[in-house]
Amino acid sequence: MKMIRSVDDALATIGEELGVSRWVEIDQSRIDAFADVTMDHQWIHVDVEKAEAESPYGATIAHGFLTLSLIPGVSKDNYRVENAKMGINYGLNKVRFLSAVTAGSRIRVRSELADATKVADDTVNLTVRHTVEIDGVDKPAAVAELIARFVW
Repeated sequence: MKMIRSVDDALATIGEELGVSRWVEIDQSRIDAFADVTMDHQWIHVDVEKAEAESPYGATIAHGFLTLSLIPGVSKDNYRVENAKMGINYGLNKVRFLSAVTAGSRIRVRSELADATKVADDTVNLTVRHTVEIDGVDKPAAVAELIARFVW
Protein backbone atom coordinates (compact mmCIF):
# COMPACT_ATOMS: atom_id res chain seq x y z
CA MET A 1 0.00 0.00 0.00
CA LYS A 2 1.37 3.38 -1.02
CA MET A 3 1.39 6.17 1.59
CA ILE A 4 1.17 9.81 0.54
CA ARG A 5 2.07 12.08 3.44
CA SER A 6 2.52 15.52 1.85
CA VAL A 7 2.20 17.63 -1.26
CA ASP A 8 5.83 16.78 -2.09
CA ASP A 9 5.12 13.05 -1.66
CA ALA A 10 2.23 13.36 -4.09
CA LEU A 11 4.30 15.18 -6.69
CA ALA A 12 7.06 12.57 -6.41
CA THR A 13 4.57 9.73 -6.94
CA ILE A 14 3.12 10.83 -10.30
CA GLY A 15 3.07 7.91 -12.74
CA GLU A 16 3.42 5.20 -10.09
CA GLU A 17 1.07 2.31 -9.53
CA LEU A 18 -0.43 2.77 -6.09
CA GLY A 19 -1.72 -0.76 -5.60
CA VAL A 20 -4.27 -3.44 -6.40
CA SER A 21 -7.23 -4.10 -4.11
CA ARG A 22 -8.76 -7.27 -2.79
CA TRP A 23 -11.56 -8.93 -4.79
CA VAL A 24 -15.10 -7.79 -3.94
CA GLU A 25 -18.19 -9.79 -4.92
CA ILE A 26 -20.99 -7.94 -6.67
CA ASP A 27 -24.00 -10.01 -5.70
CA GLN A 28 -27.65 -9.44 -6.58
CA SER A 29 -28.48 -8.02 -3.14
CA ARG A 30 -25.88 -5.26 -3.64
CA ILE A 31 -27.30 -4.50 -7.10
CA ASP A 32 -30.86 -4.43 -5.72
CA ALA A 33 -29.86 -2.10 -2.87
CA PHE A 34 -28.20 0.27 -5.35
CA ALA A 35 -31.33 0.17 -7.53
CA ASP A 36 -33.43 1.14 -4.50
CA VAL A 37 -31.19 4.05 -3.52
CA THR A 38 -30.90 5.43 -7.06
CA MET A 39 -34.46 4.58 -8.14
CA ASP A 40 -33.07 2.79 -11.20
CA HIS A 41 -34.96 -0.50 -11.38
CA GLN A 42 -34.35 -1.27 -15.06
CA TRP A 43 -34.96 -4.99 -15.60
CA ILE A 44 -31.40 -5.58 -16.81
CA HIS A 45 -30.32 -4.93 -13.21
CA VAL A 46 -33.09 -6.37 -11.04
CA ASP A 47 -35.19 -8.96 -12.93
CA VAL A 48 -33.10 -12.12 -12.67
CA GLU A 49 -35.44 -14.37 -14.68
CA LYS A 50 -35.92 -11.89 -17.53
CA ALA A 51 -32.20 -11.12 -17.66
CA GLU A 52 -31.33 -14.83 -17.85
CA ALA A 53 -33.82 -15.27 -20.71
CA GLU A 54 -33.44 -12.02 -22.67
CA SER A 55 -30.23 -10.22 -21.76
CA PRO A 56 -27.19 -10.58 -24.00
CA TYR A 57 -25.23 -11.09 -20.75
CA GLY A 58 -27.33 -14.06 -19.58
CA ALA A 59 -27.69 -12.54 -16.12
CA THR A 60 -28.45 -9.28 -14.39
CA ILE A 61 -25.69 -6.69 -14.48
CA ALA A 62 -24.50 -4.09 -12.01
CA HIS A 63 -25.29 -0.47 -12.77
CA GLY A 64 -22.29 1.32 -14.23
CA PHE A 65 -22.63 3.90 -11.49
CA LEU A 66 -22.58 1.15 -8.84
CA THR A 67 -19.23 0.05 -10.22
CA LEU A 68 -18.03 3.66 -10.23
CA SER A 69 -19.28 4.32 -6.70
CA LEU A 70 -17.33 1.37 -5.29
CA ILE A 71 -13.97 2.75 -6.44
CA PRO A 72 -13.29 5.06 -3.45
CA GLY A 73 -14.01 2.38 -0.85
CA VAL A 74 -12.36 -0.54 -2.61
CA SER A 75 -9.26 1.46 -3.56
CA LYS A 76 -8.55 2.14 0.13
CA ASP A 77 -6.60 -1.13 -0.09
CA ASN A 78 -4.27 0.51 -2.61
CA TYR A 79 -3.11 3.78 -1.08
CA ARG A 80 -3.62 6.10 1.83
CA VAL A 81 -3.25 9.83 2.22
CA GLU A 82 -1.94 10.37 5.76
CA ASN A 83 -1.99 13.39 8.05
CA ALA A 84 -4.20 15.46 5.73
CA LYS A 85 -6.66 17.79 7.48
CA MET A 86 -9.27 16.87 4.89
CA GLY A 87 -9.89 15.29 1.53
CA ILE A 88 -12.82 16.03 -0.77
CA ASN A 89 -14.02 14.81 -4.14
CA TYR A 90 -13.08 17.34 -6.80
CA GLY A 91 -14.26 15.66 -10.00
CA LEU A 92 -13.94 12.90 -12.56
CA ASN A 93 -12.16 12.56 -15.90
CA LYS A 94 -12.39 10.01 -18.70
CA VAL A 95 -14.97 7.64 -17.23
CA ARG A 96 -15.65 4.64 -19.47
CA PHE A 97 -17.70 1.49 -18.84
CA LEU A 98 -16.03 -1.19 -20.97
CA SER A 99 -17.50 -4.52 -19.78
CA ALA A 100 -20.67 -5.46 -17.94
CA VAL A 101 -20.32 -6.72 -14.37
CA THR A 102 -22.74 -9.63 -14.06
CA ALA A 103 -24.30 -10.50 -10.72
CA GLY A 104 -22.01 -12.83 -8.79
CA SER A 105 -18.84 -11.46 -10.41
CA ARG A 106 -15.84 -10.34 -8.41
CA ILE A 107 -14.13 -7.03 -9.09
CA ARG A 108 -10.98 -5.36 -7.89
CA VAL A 109 -9.45 -1.93 -8.44
CA ARG A 110 -5.97 -1.18 -9.77
CA SER A 111 -4.88 2.42 -9.03
CA GLU A 112 -2.19 4.64 -10.54
CA LEU A 113 -1.41 8.26 -9.72
CA ALA A 114 -1.92 9.90 -13.12
CA ASP A 115 -1.26 13.44 -11.91
CA ALA A 116 -0.80 15.63 -8.86
CA THR A 117 -1.37 19.36 -9.12
CA LYS A 118 -0.15 21.67 -6.38
CA VAL A 119 -2.95 24.13 -5.59
CA ALA A 120 -1.28 25.82 -2.59
CA ASP A 121 1.66 25.09 -0.30
CA ASP A 122 -0.56 22.75 1.74
CA THR A 123 -3.03 21.61 -0.95
CA VAL A 124 -2.86 19.17 -3.86
CA ASN A 125 -5.31 17.69 -6.35
CA LEU A 126 -4.62 14.00 -6.92
CA THR A 127 -5.82 12.50 -10.20
CA VAL A 128 -5.90 8.75 -9.71
CA ARG A 129 -6.58 6.46 -12.66
CA HIS A 130 -8.57 3.47 -11.46
CA THR A 131 -9.08 0.36 -13.56
CA VAL A 132 -11.90 -1.89 -12.34
CA GLU A 133 -11.01 -5.48 -13.23
CA ILE A 134 -13.43 -8.42 -13.35
CA ASP A 135 -12.16 -11.80 -12.17
CA GLY A 136 -11.68 -14.03 -15.23
CA VAL A 137 -12.43 -11.31 -17.80
CA ASP A 138 -9.69 -9.74 -19.92
CA LYS A 139 -11.42 -6.41 -20.61
CA PRO A 140 -11.91 -4.18 -17.56
CA ALA A 141 -15.35 -3.21 -16.31
CA ALA A 142 -14.44 0.46 -16.12
CA VAL A 143 -11.62 2.95 -16.26
CA ALA A 144 -12.01 6.28 -14.49
CA GLU A 145 -9.85 9.11 -13.27
CA LEU A 146 -11.04 10.40 -9.91
CA ILE A 147 -9.76 13.74 -8.69
CA ALA A 148 -9.56 14.44 -4.97
CA ARG A 149 -8.28 17.55 -3.21
CA PHE A 150 -6.22 17.10 -0.05
CA VAL A 151 -5.22 19.79 2.43
CA TRP A 152 -2.43 19.26 4.99
